[in-house]
Amino acid sequence: MKRLTYIIVLVFFTIAFLSCRDKESKTLSTEVKHSGALRTIMSGNIQSVISLDTLAKMKNLYALGAVDNLKGEIQIFDSQPSNSFVVDSSLQIKDSYNLKASLLVYAEIKAWESFEIKNCTTKSDLEEQIFKIATEYNIDTNKPFPFLLEGNVKSLDWHVINWKDGDTIHNHKKHKESGLNGTLQNKDVEIIGFYSTKHKAIFTHHTTNMHMHFKTEDDAIAGHIDDLLLNNSITLKLPK
Repeated sequence: MKRLTYIIVLVFFTIAFLSCRDKESKTLSTEVKHSGALRTIMSGNIQSVISLDTLAKMKNLYALGAVDNLKGEIQIFDSQPSNSFVVDSSLQIKDSYNLKASLLVYAEIKAWESFEIKNCTTKSDLEEQIFKIATEYNIDTNKPFPFLLEGNVKSLDWHVINWKDGDTIHNHKKHKESGLNGTLQNKDVEIIGFYSTKHKAIFTHHTTNMHMHFKTEDDAIAGHIDDLLLNNSITLKLPK
């Protein structure tokens, strides 16, 4: 009788252990939504696909995109817009949801887990590290996921698009040179990005799995990231 009881207890704990291990091994996924596509924009269709005011009640919204007709860049951090525009050859930052987008990628994230990235210099290095850390953290990398980067960058090439009315010939180089562009050096920034291996020409360009926008710590500059170099370390945040 004692032997039977021992076997029953052993089986119970074995099942419980395997059940817990299975729960821990499950991948984490976040619902990432998008409206519009880069391939559509490159074909010359730059009209509105979504109104930002339809998302204004979301409490933990993170988003990036392009203003309709390519008249600015969209950056939203925890439901706080830092959208950038070119007005009379000067950069202006507005915190309004009262605009439309020709491309928007977004997700609602209530909490983030922080990781330190070290010994990573280039944008391609960063892309590899984000994928590696996300995989180790059990993020479902077969699906798109958002990420944040916070810290001081060695340099950051940026642009804010201001497309010329009536221009129907689109390419990546013209998009970068339209409007305003510049390079930041040794600046504290916050970066919102979306990573996907399956959305090239939709919300990532064909040469990368990432699409990133940024804002400076003082909110003076915000826009699309073209390239960047990192210092010794930077903080990566992934959805909890």
